Amino acid sequence: MGAHLAKSFIFTVVCMVACGSVVVLVRAQLSPSFYAESCPNLEPIVRSAMTQAVAKDATLGASMLRLFFHDCFVNGCDASVLLDDTPSIASEKNAPPNRNSLRGFVLVDSIKLQVELQCRATVSCADILAIAARDGVNLVLGGPSWVVALGRRDALTASSSAAMSNLPPPTAGLSTLASTFASKGLSMRDMTALSGAHTVGNARCSSFRGHIYNDTNIDAGFANRRRLGCQRVGGDDSLAPLDATTSTRFDNGYFQNLIGRRGLLHSDQELFNDGPADWLVRLYVNDPVAFATDFAAAMVKMGNITQLTGDMGEIRLNCRRIN
Repeated sequence: MGAHLAKSFIFTVVCMVACGSVVVLVRAQLSPSFYAESCPNLEPIVRSAMTQAVAKDATLGASMLRLFFHDCFVNGCDASVLLDDTPSIASEKNAPPNRNSLRGFVLVDSIKLQVELQCRATVSCADILAIAARDGVNLVLGGPSWVVALGRRDALTASSSAAMSNLPPPTAGLSTLASTFASKGLSMRDMTALSGAHTVGNARCSSFRGHIYNDTNIDAGFANRRRLGCQRVGGDDSLAPLDATTSTRFDNGYFQNLIGRRGLLHSDQELFNDGPADWLVRLYVNDPVAFATDFAAAMVKMGNITQLTGDMGEIRLNCRRIN
């Protein structure tokens, strides 16, 4: 671990964010070259594994992105979401916001195994997940790329209760969403850009039932179509695409849907509902490059939430359990 610690000095990441000429400075004990000597083939290993996985199941790109988000928002990007239940650990996997919702755990296991074969006890599960999420967006879904700073360590525990309190529910209003993201150091602009991840993937009927049956800020035809696959009672696990127009491509279709009042979740449509985020939605509809740039910058910021570095945590040998 000496080489790791030598590379974990604080450095400054400078991100140009698409809002005039604003420069955002992010300080972290992470570095893109953290594994340059100890595991130089790390990123090619992850990228190859992601390429093979999504060739069989294209939805895994969105799944890895969602998994990373749900990890970072609960006590930071520390792979706590990957831990299974034990007598002393209440798994985040089984918290209501995650249960029957998150997937991709087997893919993470597979990537970890391949990394371990070349770099024994060297690379954290948290870093593997960060790279896989980036590759899921860029390689699989045609979205932007960004430099992933590395050097995270893995958590020694998980918190089901923290998952309950930190993950914004699909019923959240804009003020709740904004305050939740602000508590993680993420702005309204970051929040709106990151919500654009809903241009890919699916949601369960139980997550959007209230919106399609009870809300008024929804296109009537869209609501009726969604009701066909989501009854008032039962069928909670029935799926619908978060972006009905381009659900397997990373683009600005999600924002176009919001302007048409076709957001699937209540929390989605809150971004365009005569509120302070409306202008950002219009910006991303009219300027897809701005969306891609802001999304990449926001992913870098999210990846810096409360890292474990240096001597904190551990490097798990198995992502599902502590050593």
